[in-house]
Parts: sequence; C-alpha cells; structure tokens
Amino acid sequence: MFDDLNTDRRPLVLVWEVTRACGLACRHCRADARPRRHPDELTTAEGKRLLADAAEFGDGQLVVLSGGDPLARDDLTELVAHGDDLGLRMTITPSGTRSLTPERVRDLGDAGIARMALSLDGPTRERHDAFRGEESYADTVEAARAARDAGIPLQVNTTVCADTVDDLPAIRDRVRELGAVLWSVFFLVPVGRGRVLDPVSPDRAEGVMAWLHEVSNEERFGVKTTEAPFYRRVGIERAGEGETDGAAQRRGGITAGRGFAFVSHTGEVYPSGFLPESAGDVRDRSVVDVYRNAELFESLRDPDGFSGKCGACEFRHVCGGSRSRAYAATGDPTGSDPLCPYVPEGYDGPLPERQRGETTDGDRPEPAD
Repeated sequence: MFDDLNTDRRPLVLVWEVTRACGLACRHCRADARPRRHPDELTTAEGKRLLADAAEFGDGQLVVLSGGDPLARDDLTELVAHGDDLGLRMTITPSGTRSLTPERVRDLGDAGIARMALSLDGPTRERHDAFRGEESYADTVEAARAARDAGIPLQVNTTVCADTVDDLPAIRDRVRELGAVLWSVFFLVPVGRGRVLDPVSPDRAEGVMAWLHEVSNEERFGVKTTEAPFYRRVGIERAGEGETDGAAQRRGGITAGRGFAFVSHTGEVYPSGFLPESAGDVRDRSVVDVYRNAELFESLRDPDGFSGKCGACEFRHVCGGSRSRAYAATGDPTGSDPLCPYVPEGYDGPLPERQRGETTDGDRPEPAD
C-alpha cells in the first residue's frame, strides 16, 4: 500500500500522544510521564478534529495512539471508533499495567484497533522489570496474549542501549513465542529520562544492525528499527554481497519529518517525539498543513541540505541518519547522526564526538547468540 508513498505529502506514521499520564515511571521514558493528566491536553472534540484532519492525508492513514499511557483517557475507545469510522488505520501503544486487562484489550479491538504495540525490554521478568524500574513484565505478557486471543496483530517494541543489548537474542525468542507480527527495535535517543542511560557504541550498533538483518531473514515476524535508519544502509551493503533483503530494496527511509510526524498531548506538531522542536499547533493549523509546508519539516525532507558526513553520504536518500539523535547531540536536526560509524569515502570533514575513537561497551559488535 505504501510502496510508492510520497513522504512530501503524507507521513507513513502519524503519532498522537493522547496523554502523558502513566502509572509507570520507566527509566528511558521519552515523555517523562506523570501520574496525572495534563489540564491542557486536547479535548475529545479537539482530538476528533485532529483525526478528521489526519484523514485528509489519504486513504488508510496510519495513526498511532501513544503516551504516557493512552488508557489513562476515559474517551479512548470513542476516539478509536471515530478514527476507524474516518477510514484511519488506528493502532495503539499502551503501557503494560494492570489496567490493560483482557477485557480492555477486547474493547479496543471492537472499537477498531488494527494493531497493538507493547514494550518488552528484557526476556524475563527480572531483566525487563529491572530495566524499567517497574513491575510490568507479567502485565505486558498477559496483554500480548489477550491481543492474540482478540485477533489484534501484536508489535513488540524493544529499547537498545548498553543495559539491554546482550539480551536481544533472548528477547527475539520471546517475540517469536508471543506470535508478534513485527519487532520494532528502538536505538536510544538521549531525551527525557533516557538521558541517564548509556547508548551502545557506533561499532556495536553496526553489528546489531547486521544481526537484525539475519533475524529478519530467519523469522516469520518483520523487523524494523526506530531512530536507526542506517539499518537500511547495512541492508543495502549486505545485498551487494549476495544477501537478499526486502527492506533494503525500498527507495526511501522513514525518519523524523520525512514520513513521520508526532502530535503532542497539548497539540504541538513535532517531526518526532524524540525531536521536540515544534512546527505548529493543531489548535491553530491543520496537521496536514504543518507536515507539508512547515519549514522545519521541509528541511528534514532534504538530505542534500544536511551537514557533516550525513550530508556527504551516498546513502543519505535511503538512510538520512537519525534527525532526532543529531538534534539531541548538537541542537541541529540537520547534523550528523553520532550512532552511525560509516564515513563516506573521501570525506574529511568533522565527525560526531562519539566517532573519535570512543568505545563504551567492549569490542563485541553484536549480541551473542
């Protein structure tokens, strides 16, 4: 459906952070969530207007209801049903808490949820709960099984940082056992509470990318990376060596502002939840107008205008680097992604700080399987 998506006109993914309220306080939380809802959240009527505007992007626009914990809103199923009636593909990323009961999962499915994404950051109760600083493993697994029983396709999201990278093979096994259709592997961006966590080194990340391509060829579920678009460059290089990889053959990557947009709980429109620079407010301006015409979004869709090695890289149009990580590292969303170790041939310009010989997590390039 989206093979020839024109990312100048519409995002592949539109995320609406419906609330920042959440009963958890995870160490890596981008939103720095709080127990109570913000008084200036978009109202039900404003949320419905946002969804109606989103439908103007075109048939089947994907909308992700995120948080915080979306279940903190008592109008959630009403919003899901409204979006479904508009022809939107409504998906959700709830928190793994006791409120996500099998009954609540079934209600979301009945309202029109097309996919549920749950976070799993460790293969066992001990590892997952230790990373999150909360007891959520059991509730997450129960909700995953409830989604399967309700016929809702399951996506599993996993954060990759120094604390979790060695667990990736075992988490992969859990993704398979839970019957997920997609494993979304998120490489840490130091925003929110995530600033206190250690990322993997660029060389380690490169090895993980190669390993993930092997996983994608071996498993029945799909694999995607979040805030690590050089997964595509690694796939293209592997394809050049005789590997087959469908993801590497697609023409363009999805990055902040280019195929991706984020609406905050108060209506601000960002290129990504990890790139908190507002380009407009949906209370004043259609999200379609902001995405298509805001200067910030336009600049992020022009890889030829990027600076540093990302701007000089021959893979800039199929990768483009994480604009969110560049922003977090330098304050410039068009700068270089410090996680990618690739240096274009002949490039002699400045390198990101983390590529000046720094090694933070040993010399193993990928998870031990």
